[in-house]
Amino acid sequence: MLDSRTDLHIFDAGSFNGTHYCNEIILPYVRLFRGTMGLQLLFMDDNAPCHRTVAAEQLIESEDIERMDWPARSPDLNPIEHVWDFLGRRLAARTLPPVTIRELRLALQDEWAANSLTSSFSAWTDAVKPA
Repeated sequence: MLDSRTDLHIFDAGSFNGTHYCNEIILPYVRLFRGTMGLQLLFMDDNAPCHRTVAAEQLIESEDIERMDWPARSPDLNPIEHVWDFLGRRLAARTLPPVTIRELRLALQDEWAANSLTSSFSAWTDAVKPA
């Protein structure tokens, strides 16, 4: 958003469910962006089950957040899939790939901090904006 990105957040809670999604993504981030962007905010998620819970739907509606219509299972169009691919390639290219959870966490944080992905997605976001 706005040619920027948040820090990489790694959740230790195990399964990421609708409650986590509301409390850890929608409320602290999406609501903040909505307040900053106003009606210009068009929110995109990837239709994961935790994104489509009744609680998530109600929260997004109550916050007057416009959600982009998005086809399920559309990895080529989904920027987060490209981010995960990029990070996976960077980790695999390391001389010593991570083998423990702790090493994986640190390696992901290092790659996230070291690489600017925002310019890669400028053209993509312009291409998928609704008319």
